[in-house]
Amino acid sequence: MLYHLNEFKNAAMMPAKFWSDAIGLFASIMPEEIDPYSKVISAASEVIGRSAMVFDRPEFNLTQTLRGDEILPIVEKKVMVKPFCTLLHFERQRNGEPAPYKDPKVLICAPLSGHFATLLRDTTRAMLPYHDVYITDWHNARDVSLKEGNFNFQNYVDYLLDFIRYLGKDVHVIAVCQPSVPVLCAVSLLAEYDEPCQPRTMTLMGGPIDTRVNPGPVNQFSQEHSMLWYRNNLITAVPKPYSGAGREVCPGFLMLQGFMSLNVQRHQEANFNLFSKLIQGDREGADAHKSFYNEYRAVLDMPAEYYLDSIRIAFKDHLLPQGLLSWRGYLVRPEKIKKTALMTVEGELDEISCPGQTYAAHDLCSSLPSSMRSHYLQMGTGHYGIFNGRRWREEIQPLIALFIREHQR
Repeated sequence: MLYHLNEFKNAAMMPAKFWSDAIGLFASIMPEEIDPYSKVISAASEVIGRSAMVFDRPEFNLTQTLRGDEILPIVEKKVMVKPFCTLLHFERQRNGEPAPYKDPKVLICAPLSGHFATLLRDTTRAMLPYHDVYITDWHNARDVSLKEGNFNFQNYVDYLLDFIRYLGKDVHVIAVCQPSVPVLCAVSLLAEYDEPCQPRTMTLMGGPIDTRVNPGPVNQFSQEHSMLWYRNNLITAVPKPYSGAGREVCPGFLMLQGFMSLNVQRHQEANFNLFSKLIQGDREGADAHKSFYNEYRAVLDMPAEYYLDSIRIAFKDHLLPQGLLSWRGYLVRPEKIKKTALMTVEGELDEISCPGQTYAAHDLCSSLPSSMRSHYLQMGTGHYGIFNGRRWREEIQPLIALFIREHQR
């Protein structure tokens, strides 16, 4: 019923979108003597119209990168396709062939937490010049047929193990936010049996390794609500005509409401700023705002089993830091990691994975010497800022690139 109500809301808002488009068109042809009024009307209609829009998965649109003075075309390739995820490769080319550079191979593990992997476009773009980049592109669960079965935490780790084994022993793994837990799990399992494809490095960014440390609003909310509450209030079945009709999911529109509720005032101010920029004729500023929110409001549905597993494992029972997490009957033991260097990155103002929660991975990976560890706390930055924006590009990414190069051999 929850999903049906949202679909009804989207349909009911369409007349408002058509109305705002019509008003905007009318304002654009007003006589010059009432031009100030036309700008206000046009700006208001655009803001109202955007509130009624539904955003589908954006494209990465990474068509080229600059390596030194050389412009390299980028070709996006699907190298492994699974029911719930596609492993994408951003192949740098020269004259239609793969570029001959022997740069470090990097697997960026995008979060499966409500947004598409395209949210990491800036993350990927910054890595492309001097790295051979792959990314996990998670599918919208509403589009995955029931015949593909369920998808839970165990399956997530299965996927990561398959991807890492496919990429081989020289891969460097970067986990952004939520996948920090399953990535640490996968690398621990590879180390347990001394597999040859153990990653050279593992960078965990703003991840919930131990949410008992410095708990924030998200952690407090999870402790105040039972698993039964999560199932009864956040899980619903996908309706027809979607391909995944009947599949139980945590809808992306609910996750988006949760994300935005953490910073209501900030989003309200951003909306007002858009209105002001449109009136002032600041198209560049308005386009930057719209580009960000087009991405931010494009959400996907998560398989219910995986979403509930994530809440239980990381936020309710704290299985990983207590040494109780298992995968298919095998205990996950991060202390077995000896060949994969560890870097953790946190944001001072992160309210989703508060400072200290990702750093906790260093205590778990107790067998690593200090020469194979690194930690960086970005001051003045929240969750999104550690993998996107100016501070990511100018301060954080160069440190990760240096860490990768140091442990490439």
